[in-house]
Amino acid sequence: MSDATTTDLYEVTMAMSYLREGATGPATFSLFARSLPPGRGFLVAAGLESALDHLAGFHVGPEDVAAFASALHRPPEDLEPLLGLTFTGRVRAIPEGRVVLADEPLLEVTAPLPQAQLVETYVLNQLNHQTTIASKAVRCTLAAAGRPVVDFSLRRTHGPEAGLRAARLGAMVGFAGTSNVAAATAWGIPAVGTMAHSFVEAFASEEDAFRAFARTHPGPVTLLVDTYDTEEGVRVAARVLRDLDRGPGSAVRLDSGDLGNLAVRTRALLDGAGLPDVRIVASGGLDEYAVDDLVRSGAPIDTYAVGTRVGVSADAPYLDSAYKLVEFDGRPVMKLSSAKVTAPGRKQVFRRPGRADVIGLADERPPEDGVPLLETVMLDGRRTGGRPTLDESGERLAADLEALPSAARRIRAPVAPRATVSERLGDLTADVRRRIEDRVRAASARPRTP
Repeated sequence: MSDATTTDLYEVTMAMSYLREGATGPATFSLFARSLPPGRGFLVAAGLESALDHLAGFHVGPEDVAAFASALHRPPEDLEPLLGLTFTGRVRAIPEGRVVLADEPLLEVTAPLPQAQLVETYVLNQLNHQTTIASKAVRCTLAAAGRPVVDFSLRRTHGPEAGLRAARLGAMVGFAGTSNVAAATAWGIPAVGTMAHSFVEAFASEEDAFRAFARTHPGPVTLLVDTYDTEEGVRVAARVLRDLDRGPGSAVRLDSGDLGNLAVRTRALLDGAGLPDVRIVASGGLDEYAVDDLVRSGAPIDTYAVGTRVGVSADAPYLDSAYKLVEFDGRPVMKLSSAKVTAPGRKQVFRRPGRADVIGLADERPPEDGVPLLETVMLDGRRTGGRPTLDESGERLAADLEALPSAARRIRAPVAPRATVSERLGDLTADVRRRIEDRVRAASARPRTP
């Protein structure tokens, strides 16, 4: 099925009405998070690259028209006004890897209204999911305090594509590797992996399993030591590694139990066996909270493998985000629904060293020391520049994290900074609200025809 049909049905019905009514003027939609999820002091912008790929290739073909018609139980000729529609608009966005806050537009789309409407669902999906996962993953790197973190999430993510995205985003925020071979191949991420308990169980003894594994894989190996008795597993692994002279670069993995206590005992056993260079890898239901506890306790763990809880952002699995019309045909518009008020007009976010971000209008001058965050990344439906590397996105993130208040970076009870609103945007919002309220009052005062 074409990506054009990866949309909500109401996008199609609205686009049809726009075309029928000639409402094809330029429309700007702004995508932003209304609030941060609980336990988050900031977000990491992500998902832009796959959204741009979608927009650049967007095309409504005959098979899409047929699918729309089937969904609406109407003849295909009714949907023919959509045939051949492509995305020809402009996109301004905050690049992947930048820190963003509540209400700050991650992206603004300006295009003929039917186009801008039809692409809403896919664009929201990509930025919602990937910003959520990146914002969870970076907290793991913060909690690890310089120790390597690797991605083990593929088997628990919500589908293979989500697993690919999680591995890519982990690499962007500083993970040292991934178990996902497809992601490692696609993006040049170091591939990492050990063995499963089933491998150990398939042999008559742990020692037989460890020796067989080492014979098959030359160089450093990582041995899973908690299939039966963890401490005995460590002793066996130490014997095998010492006998085969595989100490430097090799590791043992702890996957269950009291990881902090087991790591202390494991380190003592390895050191006592003359293997101080053998590392300890910990896995098993870890996320930033567990990693933070282990690091603070002084557990001698060298590498943290995170999977399920990070790959699905278990504690905060979604963003309260929106894609809202803010301008149509040169006219600023806004929504006044209770608890869902939006600000009108095309916007810009200005970042100021040591001070609050400012959300202003796209055409206003930056405040003193203010750096605009939204960049033009697409014109006339085509990218304006090359695709940034994961390293480039990671460097942006590192700089933004360094500039964040320490309270925002805290793992527990973070305090999220709030952006302020420029005077011009505040004035425009008040003016548009007043005009809408006047119009509503005038309409309600008109005599009603029986």
